[in-house]
Amino acid sequence: MARQIAIVEDEPAIRANYSDALRRLGFEVQTYSSRPDASSGFDIRLPDLVLIDIGLGDEPEGGFELCRELRQKSSTLPIIFLTARDSDFDIISGLRLGADDYLTKDVSLPHLTARINTLFRRVDALRRPQGAEAVLKNGDLSLHPSACASPGKMKKCR
Repeated sequence: MARQIAIVEDEPAIRANYSDALRRLGFEVQTYSSRPDASSGFDIRLPDLVLIDIGLGDEPEGGFELCRELRQKSSTLPIIFLTARDSDFDIISGLRLGADDYLTKDVSLPHLTARINTLFRRVDALRRPQGAEAVLKNGDLSLHPSACASPGKMKKCR
């Protein structure tokens, strides 16, 4: 199932460009043009990740308010501010409100995609049960970490 990304952006052309680009990369995309519309949509279902502009229509700080609302709903939902505002004050404010990342709109699509995928990897790692270990494979050879030496004991890997 494709990951669902919500884009909250008041400029129709920018919203469409990001939406089209992310859909081409295989993501399912929901778009919202305002904080109230996004809030209503998020009351029904939270996406897997949210991209938020700070200034939303007649709300110059609407994205900040939406971030606050989202953090009340979920402490683990990945949130990225994607905005033209690049002052240290705005960046620090966005991160302090609980955003996981803060990017300016001049970011390239490969860079944005890398940041999105990094957040998804982190979420997946946090959801993995404690003690779930990765099996290392190289051709026909598999190495199971639990079958190898543990601290203080020497045990031959199987």
